[in-house]
Amino acid sequence: MMVSMKREREAEVDDDDEDDEDIVAAKVGRVGRAAEDRRSRHCPYLDTINRSVLDFDFEKLCSISLSHINVYACLICGKYFQGRGLKSHAYTHSVQFTHHVFLNLHTLKFYCLPDNYEIIDSSLEDITYVLKPTFTKQHIGGLDKQGKLYRAYDGTTYLPGIVGLNNIKANDYANVVLQAFSNVPPLRNYFLEEENYMGIRRPPGDIMFLLVQRFGELMRKLWNPRNFKAHVSPHEMLQAVVLCSKKNFQITKQGDAVDFMTWFLNALHGALGGTKKKTSSITKAFQGSMRIFSKKLPHPDCTPEEKEALLVTEEYQEQMSESTFLFLTLDLPTAPLYKDEKEQLIIPQVPLFNILGKFNGITEKEYKTYKENFLKRFQLTKLPPYLVFCIKRFTKNNFFVEKNPTIVNFPITNVDLREYLTEEAQVTEKNTTYDLVANVVHDGKPTEGAYRIHVLHHGTGKWYEMQDLQVTDILPQMITLSEAYIQIWKRQESDTDTNNHTAV
Repeated sequence: MMVSMKREREAEVDDDDEDDEDIVAAKVGRVGRAAEDRRSRHCPYLDTINRSVLDFDFEKLCSISLSHINVYACLICGKYFQGRGLKSHAYTHSVQFTHHVFLNLHTLKFYCLPDNYEIIDSSLEDITYVLKPTFTKQHIGGLDKQGKLYRAYDGTTYLPGIVGLNNIKANDYANVVLQAFSNVPPLRNYFLEEENYMGIRRPPGDIMFLLVQRFGELMRKLWNPRNFKAHVSPHEMLQAVVLCSKKNFQITKQGDAVDFMTWFLNALHGALGGTKKKTSSITKAFQGSMRIFSKKLPHPDCTPEEKEALLVTEEYQEQMSESTFLFLTLDLPTAPLYKDEKEQLIIPQVPLFNILGKFNGITEKEYKTYKENFLKRFQLTKLPPYLVFCIKRFTKNNFFVEKNPTIVNFPITNVDLREYLTEEAQVTEKNTTYDLVANVVHDGKPTEGAYRIHVLHHGTGKWYEMQDLQVTDILPQMITLSEAYIQIWKRQESDTDTNNHTAV
């Protein structure tokens, strides 16, 4: 009896050094364990849990100490608190507000405070799944084969993957890129399974892998069929972006979607262990190759005789080089300055195939550097499974940024790029036809505008427009009327595979 009482007193020892459940369990005597088990299975406070206030999208920090160590979520008010010992913030909160049910955000175990026992109940599994969604290979394999609507806890219906992202202040430029990549199936599938990248070794102190972890978490939240709400906040993902980009990209300051996409693709590739020679899931999806023909031009101040003499030297002969690419930049023709008879600026239009002519191996373009000028022409040698176009809308000079409003006319499906390949590549490349799957649009002034995105839901074959938290369906014909900025095209898997998409 004395031994039993001594053990029970030990179980009540203040757990100041953070209450690891294994240590607590070790202190509880055998007599106490039976009582603990009975309470664990029959906690009287489960009906006080308020799922409508639970939001696991934000950084897992104690709301009082701002520590990220041993953080618990109060399932009644949704706030985060550190520890569960007698002097901890979670314990104090439970006594002060009579909130009893807490979730350890790291171990995913539930506890009743201030009684300090673990709660074991299968009805809580929906909460742990929202905190940490998991996907089986079978589930992932069926994502693009059905278009089932799911109902969130708040009553709204949504399609997994077609989910709004919260614009915290001025991060819509990043949101549209993240949403575009979440609808590229091989990239999405890779990040939905954490096991695919958790074994990658990084040098000590390397923070870039945080980008991989946060992107994976965001993918799983966007595609979660059991969400409590029909939108997601990218807060933790964007904090990783700010940190890893050394504040080049901010949440509070509008950025450029193409600049962000360029940095993000290269940063992910490096963090996944990719190099110039070693592939990653990024290069497998997006990397193609081209030939660049470059010819140096004489200085404009040279006399005709000097130019003629220089052009026959070896330095001024055309050089050929091979290069890889993750996206292709398409140049728009200069926008006209004149107005029509109603004194309104004419919005010019240009067919997509006109601006693709840059890669036909014939069209030459002059490139100026600080010291030298070059004539360059380009020709593609290898097409990737997913082809990214960046339409160059912005021109920067010393004083301001100008935006070219030219509308690019493009079909939604069956864009054949065979004519832009070298003769050798035309023989080796079997499928050269692409269908549009994502279209990022910039509206408004160059430095103040807003971004939105059109994405194709593969399961239903329908198009959706997303701008921050707003998600609406859209007719394919409307997509071509927008000021497209970034486009992602998917290569058809066979000549007959047009995915039944609506053509325009």
